[in-house]
Amino acid sequence: MRKIKDRFGVILFLFLSLISGSVLIGILLFLGIYGLRTFAEVRFTDFLFGTVWNPDAYGQPQYGLLPNLWGTFLTSFLAMLIALPSGIFGALFLSERIAGRWRLGIKTLVELFAGFPSVVIGFLGLTIVAPLISKLFNVPSGIGVLNASLILALMALPTIISISDDALRAVPNSFREASYALGASKWQTSVKVVLPAAKFGVMAASLLGFGRAVGETMAVLMVAGNAPIIAKSLFDPTRTITTTIAIELGEVASNTTHFYTLFTLGLVLFLISLFVNLLSMFIQKKEREILL
Repeated sequence: MRKIKDRFGVILFLFLSLISGSVLIGILLFLGIYGLRTFAEVRFTDFLFGTVWNPDAYGQPQYGLLPNLWGTFLTSFLAMLIALPSGIFGALFLSERIAGRWRLGIKTLVELFAGFPSVVIGFLGLTIVAPLISKLFNVPSGIGVLNASLILALMALPTIISISDDALRAVPNSFREASYALGASKWQTSVKVVLPAAKFGVMAASLLGFGRAVGETMAVLMVAGNAPIIAKSLFDPTRTITTTIAIELGEVASNTTHFYTLFTLGLVLFLISLFVNLLSMFIQKKEREILL
């Protein structure tokens, strides 16, 4: 009877894995079939290296990827510069300095915040962060790159803290005991022994946090300014790939060059997210191999 249950479990998990893989491949094919039709009207180099996104131009529409790609990476990288130090040290404090019910409660709150509606966070950025930036830096509007980066950093923090905490707690206690035996303090042990030992897990957490920032739509749409330009200042408006798709897909005519180009943007975003997640999985695998 037990063998039958085990075999049924293996078949069930294999079936679910095949469904998940099929859905992933189906999405990739769907985006590819529609997205590649762009290049029947738009040259590949014009799309890839174009610096202007203006599909509604009266003359020659322009479908340059760079303004959207620049906005995506600029806001995400700035968000990581803000979120990584606070996220990693927050995870260190949670893992090494807090125990018992307090740790469980804080970890639960962090993970609950990861599921907080992004539109609410965007609303806070619009009504609180934007006026604050405007007053602090004496700029006409607080909506732009800096606001979007701050909001994305806030949204990436739960992912970074939670996964980094798991990686830190996976470090064997023998590492800590050996460090204490040599006279190191708890903080020295945390920073100089535990953190380096968990570096692959922390790197994976950072990548997943970056992926969270890259894929965010609603909050960025509310606070980034949504101008498809190459921003040169922290206070300039910008637009990401996700917000371009969200803004324009509902209004564009089907089976037009503009319509297909939005699918091409979706394909680019899918490939970026896929690369980030595969790299994160590879790093986590390396961490498990080292700890074992």
